Amino acid sequence: MLTNLLLLMLCLVWGSTWLAIKLGLRDVPPFTGAAARFVLAGLCMTLVAHVWAKREGGGRPPLLVILTHGLFQFAFNFGIVYVGETVIPSGLVAVLWAVYPIFVALGGHFVSRTESISQLKWFGILISFGGVATLFATDIATIHGRAVLVGLLVLLAPLSVSVSTLLIKKFATGASSLILNRDSMLIGAVVLAATALIVESPFQVIWTVPALLSVLYLAIFGTVITFGAYMWLLRFVPAYRMALVSFVIPVVALLMGAIFGGEPLGPRTLLGTGLVLGGLGLASYKR
Repeated sequence: MLTNLLLLMLCLVWGSTWLAIKLGLRDVPPFTGAAARFVLAGLCMTLVAHVWAKREGGGRPPLLVILTHGLFQFAFNFGIVYVGETVIPSGLVAVLWAVYPIFVALGGHFVSRTESISQLKWFGILISFGGVATLFATDIATIHGRAVLVGLLVLLAPLSVSVSTLLIKKFATGASSLILNRDSMLIGAVVLAATALIVESPFQVIWTVPALLSVLYLAIFGTVITFGAYMWLLRFVPAYRMALVSFVIPVVALLMGAIFGGEPLGPRTLLGTGLVLGGLGLASYKR
């Protein structure tokens, strides 16, 4: 019962973070908002790691892995997502980001040589990217001319995280995830804050109540609490059930964006999303 409730919580909270980002961007520029989120989340993770790191076990991650994780998982990934949501609806950004497992599989096949891709998986990959192409040709193309370029930029976000994931698998499988994410979050926060200082005017931002609530929700619920629940579930829940979360999150994001954010959700969106998730299902299938 507890595991089912936690899985449901992960789907709802992580599915809602895409809209929460969009709402915060109404008053705060993207890099400033992302930096504020991970400064707060990093400080919370510092406390969590201090209390729980010894109980979790594992050694200190290699410096190269920490730096790569900080840059690719937190700075590049979330910087791109926040910028993407200034142009593209939050639900569509979530669906585009859902191709992350495919990038991991391709990296494992061509780069690290640790995973082979069967004919069924290749078929699933083609279907999934066919869904992405459908979304680009319909929903994204109708926003305005710049949206297609921004959509291509958004696809670099899951690609960057796949680089970090492959490096962790190779060099830090026995390391403490709490220490890794604490240090990486703080590195990401510094990079995002430096970027905000260069391209935005963060000290001139007027922090409205909705913007503050967005940062608090994303940092505490969307990062720290969900991360803790996810790491606990990994110990007790089969991998196939954990994988289902990644299929539910884009659906939740689309529905929340349509219901609470006024984002369009028509037949073409559903078709493209169905192809993306259906292809992911085939690409992730294991006997």
